[in-house]
Amino acid sequence: MPKKVDHEARRREIAQALWRIASTRGLDGAGLRDVAAEAGISLGRLQHYFRTKDAMLAFALRHINALADRRIRDRIEALDGEPTPREVLRTCLIGMLPLDDRSRTGALVGAAYFVRAVHDADLRAEAKNGIPHLRDFFTGQLRRAADRGELPPARATDDEAMLLISLADGLSTYLLLEVHTQEQALRLLDLHLGQLFEGEARE
Repeated sequence: MPKKVDHEARRREIAQALWRIASTRGLDGAGLRDVAAEAGISLGRLQHYFRTKDAMLAFALRHINALADRRIRDRIEALDGEPTPREVLRTCLIGMLPLDDRSRTGALVGAAYFVRAVHDADLRAEAKNGIPHLRDFFTGQLRRAADRGELPPARATDDEAMLLISLADGLSTYLLLEVHTQEQALRLLDLHLGQLFEGEARE
C-alpha cells in the first residue's frame, strides 16, 4: 500500500529549509535547487509543492508568522490569572523580539523577505496582510485598559497601537544589528509602556 504523504507537513519542512538558508545567506542565496538540497529532496519533488520561488516564499512567511502568533498566544495563556491589558501587550511585544535562536531566525528571514518585497507587489501585499489584524488586537487591549481606568481614552487608538508595533519592529532591527543588547531592548520597551500607562494615568 503506498505510503500516505502529509503534504502540508512536507511544505513546512521545505519552509524550514528555506529559513535555514535565508537566515545565513539571505533570500538571494535560497534558490529552488538550494532549498531542495537543504530539505534533502529532489528539485522535481520541491516543484511538486511549490512551482515558483515566490510561492515558496509566500508560504514560508505565512508559516513563520503563524508559529510566532502561536508562541505569543501560548505565553499569554501561561500568564497567571486574568492578565491586564498592559501584561498582554508586554507579552506580545516581547514575543515579537528576536530574543532566542528561533525568534532570531524568524526575524532574519522576515528581514530578508521584506527587502525582496519592497520590489515585488505580490510579496509586499503578503507581508502587509497581517498588520491590520495585529493593530486591531493591540487597539482592543488599549481600549480595555481605558475602560479599566488604566489609560486615558484618547490614547486607546489605532495610532497608539501602530506606535507599539513600530517600537517592536525598531527594537528587533537594532537587536539583529547588535545596536542593543537584549537587556537594553527590554528596558526601552518597559520605559515606553511605563510612560504610556503610568505617566498618562496620572494626567
